[in-house]
Amino acid sequence: MGNALPYIPTRPLPSVARDAAATTGSRGTERGRRGLALTALCFLVCAALGLQSWTALRATGFDLGIFDQAVRAYAHLELPRSPIKNVHHEFPPGFSLLGDHFTPALALLAPLYWLWDDPRTLILAQAALFAAGVPVVRRIARHAFTGAEPLVVRRAADLAGLVYALGWPLLNSSYNGFHEVAFAVPFTLLMLERGLAHRYGAAAVWAALLCTAKEDMGLVVGAYGLVLAVRAHRAGHRTGRATGLVLALAGPLVSAVVIGWFIPAMGGPEGYYWSYGSLGADPGDALAHVLTAPWILLQAAVTPSVKLAMLAWILGSLALLPLGSPTFLLAVPLLAERVFSDNPNHWPVINHYDAFLWPILLTAALETLGRLRDRRLVRRWAITALALSSAAALVLGLNLLVRPDFWLPSPDKRPLATAAELVPDGATVEADNTVAPRLTARTDVVIADGTPRGADWVLLRTDDRTFPFASVEEQRQRVELLLAHGYTEAWRADGTVLLHRTDPVPIPGAHRPGPDSTPVREAVPEDVGVNLLLR
Repeated sequence: MGNALPYIPTRPLPSVARDAAATTGSRGTERGRRGLALTALCFLVCAALGLQSWTALRATGFDLGIFDQAVRAYAHLELPRSPIKNVHHEFPPGFSLLGDHFTPALALLAPLYWLWDDPRTLILAQAALFAAGVPVVRRIARHAFTGAEPLVVRRAADLAGLVYALGWPLLNSSYNGFHEVAFAVPFTLLMLERGLAHRYGAAAVWAALLCTAKEDMGLVVGAYGLVLAVRAHRAGHRTGRATGLVLALAGPLVSAVVIGWFIPAMGGPEGYYWSYGSLGADPGDALAHVLTAPWILLQAAVTPSVKLAMLAWILGSLALLPLGSPTFLLAVPLLAERVFSDNPNHWPVINHYDAFLWPILLTAALETLGRLRDRRLVRRWAITALALSSAAALVLGLNLLVRPDFWLPSPDKRPLATAAELVPDGATVEADNTVAPRLTARTDVVIADGTPRGADWVLLRTDDRTFPFASVEEQRQRVELLLAHGYTEAWRADGTVLLHRTDPVPIPGAHRPGPDSTPVREAVPEDVGVNLLLR
């Protein structure tokens, strides 16, 4: 047995070593339990807000119905198409949403529709994607507080996980149904965390995936590349520096190619989403204008004043801490898109746009706190940020969960759900925007708007204004027009009417987009953007 290994006697660990190992193991188990609890909390709160919005008929065709139709198309191995979006905005038949926004990450949700073909699948998936960020945020906190006392690191991770889990941007986005930000949040966090861990290859992979969440995410990746390159250079990490430089160049290039070539190639009209008329008629005109009169940037950024209130709320909810870290540079392109925009939808803090910022701002705030050497100063800033973010979360989400009236449809909306059940499967429908998502899984539905579409069924309110009509009177006129041209009243109750087309006579003004249709943009109602918190 000459090749046998020599016998090495084993001895029990000394009591001190055994105690240390047991303590480390128990701490790891306790840490895992806290992380799991915070992850579950994030999922439950976000899912509850989304399902509350669904139950109360606040999740509408724009935008839950649009994303539901798009992911359902992916589930059938087709390009993402949405009749709700296409017909209302006059896009040609068969237009792919990839010509509207670059969001191929949505295809990852298609398998879920093989299990449950329902819009609520998106609500739950978004809650799960947001919740997946909790353990990542906790790791980011531990990176930020490297070298601190174990107790400080533990508390930093726990509080960071809590602030993230109940972050008002996530609550807002959950309450508003579903958007592509569901992917942008975890992808951004994973990109940032892998960079802090010096896993540069993995950081680059998550950066690439982030570019598939929306066309402007390449700008965030480019800014991250600059930050990563500088940090890696200072640390003497050649691989990190090279990775950062590649991302700094590739990120903006991807956005430029997607916006300038891919979206138009998919049928997207040039300049469709250009919302910067105060700077110029198009990007080239805006650049020339800014170079010759740079002060117009400041003028556009502060007009109207609600834009300043928006910035104050976004940064103030974390006690201005994000401004102390270079990571804040990643938020600059996203904030610039909003403060320079002419679109009033970009100014309030009750939409999903702030969720794109949340991973960046929270990471920057943690890095700022981690660099403070005075423990008392860290405690004061942390308590202030916790108090402000908690107050914002209470105002913009948590209070809704404890209000019984927010779990039920308002009296004007309740009949819509009843009427929707009377529409037969497979029918073509023009539906009130409020109830459209209840019909997407089993009918060919578009929203009722300013143009009759000749659908088999029309479901509309006549006592309360609904998007996109300008007045209740317009809705009543639509019903009268249809009743006079081939429709009969199938059901009516409490200001809601369901019409059925029984005679295919021509309807004055009826129109469906054709191959040569010219897409139109939405006219924003006058009351949008005047109030920071107006829902």
